[in-house]
Amino acid sequence: MSVFAGAGVAIVTPFKSDESVDYEGFAKNIEYQIANGTDAIVVCGTTGEAATMTEDEHLEVIRYCIDVVKHRVPVIAGTGSNCTATAVYLTKEAAKAGAEAALVVTPYYNKATQKGLKKHFETVAASVDIPLILYNIPGRTGGVNILPETMVALAKETKNIVGVKDATGNFSQLVKMMSLAEGCLDVYSGNDDQVVPLLSLGGKGVISVLSNVAPKQTHDMCQKFFDGDVDGARDIQLKALPLINALFSEVNPIPVKKAMALQGQPAGPLRMPLTEMEPEHAAVLEEEMKKFGIL
Repeated sequence: MSVFAGAGVAIVTPFKSDESVDYEGFAKNIEYQIANGTDAIVVCGTTGEAATMTEDEHLEVIRYCIDVVKHRVPVIAGTGSNCTATAVYLTKEAAKAGAEAALVVTPYYNKATQKGLKKHFETVAASVDIPLILYNIPGRTGGVNILPETMVALAKETKNIVGVKDATGNFSQLVKMMSLAEGCLDVYSGNDDQVVPLLSLGGKGVISVLSNVAPKQTHDMCQKFFDGDVDGARDIQLKALPLINALFSEVNPIPVKKAMALQGQPAGPLRMPLTEMEPEHAAVLEEEMKKFGIL
């Protein structure tokens, strides 16, 4: 059984003016997502600025999210690290807290070989019983890419490696991986502009930045496809494209935090080294939000 199907939000972590976590605001954002049909909450990922959190803070945010959600939708905890021991620790603690699954990013900076990647993910998976979704995003990991053969071997040989969030943007690689997998691997889009194309290949959904500001539309895009309304799904995908481009006009999560602030959602400041959005980009973002009907 899949961890989820549809739109999982890569949820923002809102901060107060002193950059401490705004837990009250976080709870409001979680409730907003669930009320608008989000199919899963992915906490402490890239969009959640986990890279700037201490380990204690990281785990506190995961635990708080699980407590607020109360199993109404799956909570998938971001627990990856470039240190295998740290990834094991974070994943074990997330499992203890009640996370339904963990999202484990490809180790960054170290530039592991395919053999090293395989050992890393096998070691993390062996430490817990919950499912793992691997996160393949070469653009943030120094170009390190989990090759199709490695990904499929992990899925076939390790019972709780069940899925991948694919943010490679490489559809040729994606098709090869899904062909080799023969259904043993659930694939989620890591790119909001490629959701419907991936669903057409048999993908399970998206782990989405867009969903922070347009949860109903992102959910509906997936659900329409599942219901056989491919035209309806495609229509949402294409109409959302200018907004998606604006949401990635600067590095994530800079634009999405600005977009949430424009909507009046709790978002707060960014933690350094991220900085506030450039005014010219913010103006385009605001205009595209208005055109898409979310502002």
